[in-house]
Amino acid sequence: MMAPSPSSSGADAINTPTSLTQRNGQTLTESNMAAVHDDAETPSQKSRWKRYFGRGGNLRPFRLLRHDMRNLKSRYVSDWTLFNQQVVASAVYIFFTNILPGITFASDLYTLTGQSWGTIEIVLSTGLCGIIFALFSCQPLTILGITGPFTVLAENIYELSTTHFNIKFLPVMAWTLIHAGWMHYLLAIFNAHDWTMKYVTHFSADIFSLLNSVIYFHKAAMELKRTHSRVSLAAFLYAVIGAVGTCLLAIALSTAQHWKPLFHRYVRLLLTEYAAAISIILWIGIPYIGELKELDHVKLEVQTTFRPTSPGRSTFFVEFWDLPIEWVFLSMIPGAIVTVLFYFDHEISSIICTVQRYGVKKRGGFAWDVFLLGTTTIMCGIMGIPPANGLLPQAPLHSESLLHYVPEEDDAVPDDEKHDQKIEGEVQEAQGVRLVARTYEQRYSHFIQAGGILLFISPPFQRLLGLTQTSVLAGLFLFMGYQSLSVNPILTRLAYLVTPASELPELPYGVTWMGVHGFTVSQIILTGIVFGVTLTVAAPAFPLIIIALVPMRLTLMRKMWSKETLRMVDGWACRDGKPEDEDEGMVVSEEMTGSTDEEKGKSA
Repeated sequence: MMAPSPSSSGADAINTPTSLTQRNGQTLTESNMAAVHDDAETPSQKSRWKRYFGRGGNLRPFRLLRHDMRNLKSRYVSDWTLFNQQVVASAVYIFFTNILPGITFASDLYTLTGQSWGTIEIVLSTGLCGIIFALFSCQPLTILGITGPFTVLAENIYELSTTHFNIKFLPVMAWTLIHAGWMHYLLAIFNAHDWTMKYVTHFSADIFSLLNSVIYFHKAAMELKRTHSRVSLAAFLYAVIGAVGTCLLAIALSTAQHWKPLFHRYVRLLLTEYAAAISIILWIGIPYIGELKELDHVKLEVQTTFRPTSPGRSTFFVEFWDLPIEWVFLSMIPGAIVTVLFYFDHEISSIICTVQRYGVKKRGGFAWDVFLLGTTTIMCGIMGIPPANGLLPQAPLHSESLLHYVPEEDDAVPDDEKHDQKIEGEVQEAQGVRLVARTYEQRYSHFIQAGGILLFISPPFQRLLGLTQTSVLAGLFLFMGYQSLSVNPILTRLAYLVTPASELPELPYGVTWMGVHGFTVSQIILTGIVFGVTLTVAAPAFPLIIIALVPMRLTLMRKMWSKETLRMVDGWACRDGKPEDEDEGMVVSEEMTGSTDEEKGKSA
């Protein structure tokens, strides 16, 4: 980025008498003084232009896309050379955590969109978009699916178009997604990642991750509430047992690698990596045994034919041109809302699934993935199916399921040679060998789970999916919430809140436990506020609140806590370093003034 070059010509033009001026050896009269003054400002204007659109500028068209293409080319072949049983286990786990919640959204959309969308559309979109991203994205760890906020937005668009204006819903939605698609293209072309996500810290990312944990706990409760209103008391009591049992069994099996000396180590590893799948299949089968099969269980609602849900449609294609011209342009308004929602959902999903704790080494590509997301969004609009985008907590859970540890001295070994070291690393840890976290970065797990989901558009697999009780789904929600919460740094700092002061570890100079606790409590309160918004009609706008947390962290938080405290508990989410390390506006160092969190609190 080029800084504006100083121009002395402008100052000379201002301070020179109006009769004559000597410039570059030429005598100028008063009549052309204005032209000289305009010329004098040109270098500064050109410098500002180059700052944004020159080589390396934030708005330089296609700059990040070219960079992402180089990253994709450098990693693509190696992404297909790694395959092991942990990759298969990850694919199975993400398959269940993606398709089953998607079916619940399908039942909501079926009602909220006047039967325009149902199970078949959700499954088709999730599988098709997932395969496209598994094959062509720069970051295959990011999992795609239908999100809750989009279902609320779709409901509002349906209500507006059909009830208030008597306009067909699917053509309006098609143009909404077409507009959202080209808006994604603009964001990618003009490097939006650089001037948006550059300033995101773990403060906002951890709140977003905690929010998703809370949302899944809430979904589990709501699923049981709906079951209570539809079944007998005995069936409801079993539903509660089934939900809790599904969650607890999955949690117990996920710790099987620590059950030594029980079972062979490979059996323990198998139980750990297929914990969720084993629990789900077992608890789906239990209600079909003995007297339990006589209960009126609530099961997932599925279709048994491969055709669109709407009775008025025979193919997955929308005649989007069959819409008044004014609505083609009016659709840009919800298109902009979809763009904001999808862009920040997908970007934050990609950030959280590649944070430092996962040890991701290959370079991704935010701009290319946003461009690809715009393409799939347009495709879904034309096909008349809901669009998929980055999912939380499925994306970080995907990375979590691929996580393994290797001895630090062996960290240079290729990924495809490291799988068996997961067990060896646990043994060597007791011998004082330092282990480092790494993620199996490949495309198979994403491709397999997406392909498996796409299989369920066929009637036989649809009927198989219809055997699943909603109680198992509630248990899966609980387990997903637990998995997401267990790796959130907020949980660790929350434990410090109830730890006696005498048991707390010593902190570095300038850092106080009051500051650390205050930072943690502020994150929990803000999570509660955002979650409250998701329960209202303003739910689609919740990403805007997450965005607002970024300037809040970089301004207000600095006035509330010391620089040392913020440096300890936070850092940049997309790059190395801390915001406080780059604080060039600090005139007096807090280390010299001895500013602490107590003094910050008093001044604030």
